[in-house]
Amino acid sequence: MASNPAPSTASTGTEPGLSFVQSNGISMASFEWRPELRGQAPTLLFVHATGFHARVWDQVISRFPDRHVIAVEQRGHGRSQAKAFSTWEEFSRDLAGFAAVLDLRGVVAIGHSMGAHALVQAAAFAPDSFSQLVLIDPVMSAPADYHLPAPPSGTLHPSAYRKNQFESAQSMFDRFVDRPPYSVFERQCLLDYCVHGLRPADNGEGYQLTCAPSFEGQIYPLARQNSGIYASIRSLHIPVLVVRAREQDASILPWDPLGSPTWPGLAAEFPQGRGLQTDKTHMMPMEDPAMVAQLIQDAMAVR
Repeated sequence: MASNPAPSTASTGTEPGLSFVQSNGISMASFEWRPELRGQAPTLLFVHATGFHARVWDQVISRFPDRHVIAVEQRGHGRSQAKAFSTWEEFSRDLAGFAAVLDLRGVVAIGHSMGAHALVQAAAFAPDSFSQLVLIDPVMSAPADYHLPAPPSGTLHPSAYRKNQFESAQSMFDRFVDRPPYSVFERQCLLDYCVHGLRPADNGEGYQLTCAPSFEGQIYPLARQNSGIYASIRSLHIPVLVVRAREQDASILPWDPLGSPTWPGLAAEFPQGRGLQTDKTHMMPMEDPAMVAQLIQDAMAVR
């Protein structure tokens, strides 16, 4: 069962090593596969979505057995430190600092949802660190949306009230397996999420989520408050692939959580952007990790 270990651990075989660095005033955790291959080809850097953690990428990463890979955990997620933030720009500054501390150069970075949004600005802040981006259904709206009024202070998404106590990873799996959005996950991906997404509960009884619901609930309402994101988009002169999920289903009220949150015109805003529409849901890295791995391979082949 996953906890919040303080010491770093070395990579052994297929099991990655866990380490911690200080970036932008917080402790950030990451997992590393095959450090001995660093420098032989561009490192692959994976960044997860809101509410998840680094190990949800395991089934994608397993399809790159000959590459040096790092999967980072964003602030307040997994084993990384939770610290207050006011815009999504802070997540980008965390990632830019993380890349600088590890002296990452020319990495191919893959982000999902909010993690993809954060990667875009991180690449603008630290251009030498990144050579290519693959953005999996990034949470990015049309430019005009970033000038809308901010939500009232203290606004929380309903995720802030989700269940946060489980007897075990298996009980978490059993609860989620038939519930959207987790019902679209490949079973092993859901198990990875559960096994690595729990820590011993503060009250000593069972386990709780490594991303506290109270923290997760603060993130979503600020999705359109990062006013500098389009300046960052237009400053990037590296290949960027924008992969979109299926369109939103208007019949699902109040909104379709599995439809794409990505503005259809986004890819064209990048100087070297390319767009791709799929029939998968917003959860595609966990829904179809083989397809996502192939998209990454294909993107690297045409960079």
